[in-house]
Parts: sequence; structure tokens; C-alpha cells
Amino acid sequence: MARRQPLNLVFGASGYIGGHLVPRLLEAGRKVRAVSRDVAALDRPGWEAVERRSADALEPDSLEPVLQGVDTAYYLVHSMAAGEDFGRIDLECAGNFAAAAERAGVRRIVYLGGLIPEGAKSEHLVSRQETGDRLRHGSVPVTEIRAGIIVGPGSAAFEVIRDLVNALPGMVTPRWVRARTPPIALDNLLEYLVRIPEHEESAGRIYDAAGPEMLSYEELMRSYGELVGRRPFIVPVPVLSPTLSSYWLGLVTAVPTPVARALIGGLAHEIPADPEPLRRLVPQRLLDYREAVSAALEAERQNAVASRWTEGALMYRNYRQDYAYYAKRSSGSAVTTATPAEVWRVVTAIGGKNRYYALDLLWTLRELADWFIGGPGTSRGRRNAAELRVGDTVDSWHVIGLEPERRLTLLFGMKAPGAGILEFELEPEGRGTRITATAYWHPKGAWGLLYWYPLEPFHGLIFKRMTTAIARRAENGGAAPGLLAGEN
Repeated sequence: MARRQPLNLVFGASGYIGGHLVPRLLEAGRKVRAVSRDVAALDRPGWEAVERRSADALEPDSLEPVLQGVDTAYYLVHSMAAGEDFGRIDLECAGNFAAAAERAGVRRIVYLGGLIPEGAKSEHLVSRQETGDRLRHGSVPVTEIRAGIIVGPGSAAFEVIRDLVNALPGMVTPRWVRARTPPIALDNLLEYLVRIPEHEESAGRIYDAAGPEMLSYEELMRSYGELVGRRPFIVPVPVLSPTLSSYWLGLVTAVPTPVARALIGGLAHEIPADPEPLRRLVPQRLLDYREAVSAALEAERQNAVASRWTEGALMYRNYRQDYAYYAKRSSGSAVTTATPAEVWRVVTAIGGKNRYYALDLLWTLRELADWFIGGPGTSRGRRNAAELRVGDTVDSWHVIGLEPERRLTLLFGMKAPGAGILEFELEPEGRGTRITATAYWHPKGAWGLLYWYPLEPFHGLIFKRMTTAIARRAENGGAAPGLLAGEN
């Protein structure tokens, strides 16, 4: 009888590390079950062999079914984006997961934590440590790998460095820029995660994962700048507190503000590591920081094409690596009694003579402003009045994604300091359809952020009015603009 292949669970598979770990486990020949609160987020190219399931660590009843039959469970969730209450949420999630893993008979939990400096008071760092402790309260052995700055596209700490260098030719910084840390390349960290369950002696142990160098944040920024042709002028001062620093980062980087705020507390510490035990157990060639940055930039270029808007995908940043990885966003939605097919006919008729269904004067003013600076803003029209295909131009927009009756993705074609996406999504709701319009904006440095902030308050109004008008038109059989009064 053939031996059953052990099943690896990646809990938090839609997140940054989880999204990279799943394909690495597949490459290693592992059987993988990927779990996320939103199972649709796991619909990714190359994941066809992955068992995809939905569960929420805050809902204990959802956990045990996805843990059944699991040999090794990777626990990769955190709640930094939840705001000030993330520490309590993390502990509750970890307790629920440990109890469910025990009941399901899981052999091992592998948890990715963070390096903890002595005397750390940062809620972010303390929460990562306490999460590991809470997982260890159960009877399932836990292997914890603690890492500091991870150098890879999408790593929040790395994206802060990248945004600062790309956005600011000079910066007044807090003194924490001279605190040192041992950054680790994403590829090296993934190798540790994939191979650590092979070693029975790692059960119940905590390991530090670190690259070969101890570098200050100032050195990290300067080295990155040298690799991309920038020389930032950095002046450390003693007056910027962690709180002020977090607000400052929220203004000059595109990294989500709750994440930046959670990270800041940990940046004020020297973060030493004891990486030798892990290096002896899982030997590999460790990339230095410059090699890790080069690998991160190359990884973006190699994975430039995505089937739909995905955070950081290079094709949605106009293939520009100096445009922010993380996007600012704004959306509006409406529900209609029309079917997805009826709504789709209206959505795909956008532009040209139909214009944008609501507040067309604002669209016209933006087009005129673009024309004034030499852009294509007043170029109106489309190949076919009723049909769209990938590659079509709709006025100054370009169709870059199209899933019939589900999703339409348009790339912004006017001149602006950054890259913009407008995506329409259709979802069945009750006996009708919810239509959502979302703008994603990847800013180019400080000018890109200054462009976004004044427009942000208007986007919610525009997209709410637009989706409401689309809903009404779909209910009326896609009637021509003149037949529906008051849409503008």
C-alpha cells in the first residue's frame, strides 16, 4: 500500500509570506492545503494542485474542518492592519488555532514570528512573541522562526525603505535610522520554512533567522538607493517620536498606515540575532542585502503579468519599479435586481458615447486638464460600441483584464505621477447583483501622494453615483443615456 503523502496547511495563504510559501512547497513536492478568510483570494495561476479552503481564526468552528488530516500547519496570520486592537486579536486567533490543531491531531505547527530585542516595548514585537507563547499553550509542538526585516517585494518593512528612497531626495529622520538589524532575503527565509519540519529535533524550539549582515536602516536606504540610482540625503534628528514617525510614514509612503504604525515601535531597537543554530540545521547560501534587493527587483520583473489587479503586480504599476508597491484605493458599490449578465452589458458599454453614467462633468474636466498638459484626455471612443476585449482602448483607458460577468479591469491612460486602475466587480447578492467600482492608485513618490490625497474624498462619491447609475440602467434593460433622467 502506498504511503499517504503528508499534508501541509498554510494558514494565511493569501498573505505576503503565505502567497510565496505555497508555490515553494509545491516545488518541493509537498501536498498543500491553502486557507484564507477569503477563498477567492487563493484563485491564483499555478495553484491548480492546491486544495483551497476558507476559515477564520476568530471563528473556532471553522478551524477544525480545515485542520483535519494535516501533518504540518504553517501559522502565518497577524492583525497589524486591524489597528490599535491587533494585539488582543492576535492572541485570540492563536489560542483558537492551537486548540483546534490539538483536536485535529496536527503533528507540528510552524510559526513565523519576529526577532525580539531585549527590553522591547513595541506592541508589534511583543504581540509577535506573545502569539508564539499562546500557540505553545496547546499540546501540538511548535517550531517558531523569528525574522527581522524580510527583503522581498511586498514586505512592509522593505516597502517602507523603498517608498522613502523613491519619494524623497532628502529626509529628516528619527534617530532610529541608525539602529541595526540583520535583514534576510525572502528566498532564504522561505527555504528555512520549507525545510524546518524535516527535522524532528526542531519541535518545540525557537530559531532566529538572519542574513549575513547587521545594517542600520540608514545603510539599508543608502544601499537600496545606490542600486536604483538614487542618493538620498538623510539627516537624523532626536525630536521625532515613534508616534510622530508613524504619521510621517503614513504621509510619505503608500504602506498602509496601521501597518506602518505597528512597525515603527520595533525600528527604535538594535535587533541582534543568534542565527547559528538554524544555519547548522538548515544550511544554505545566504544572500547579502544588495543581493537580496537585486533578487527582489528581478522577482518583480519575472512575475510582471497578473490575471487581475493584485497588490504590487508590476503590470498594474505601468512596469515601473519606482511606483509604490502598495496601492491607495477608494470604492463605491450598489445592488441591483438585474442579473450579472444584464449588469455586464452596461458595464462593458462604458465610455464613448455612453460616457461614465454619472458626474460626467467631473470626468470631462479631468480630461481637459490632461489635454492641456499634452495627454490623451480628449481622445474619446472605442473599437466597438457593445463589445470589449483585452487590449481595447476605451477613451483614454486601456482594457487589461476581462472576465465576463465577473470583472472588468481598466488601466488609467492620462498623465499623472503614478499608475491607476479602475476595476468593476460583479457578485451575486440575494436575487440580484452587487456592482463595485474600485480605483487603485500606485503613487510615484511624493508627487503621486500629493496627487491622490485631494482627489480621494471625491472618489467615494463618484463611484457610488456611478454604480447606482449602472444598477438603474441594467434594471431598465440598458436604456440609452437620454432615457434615464437625473443620472448626472
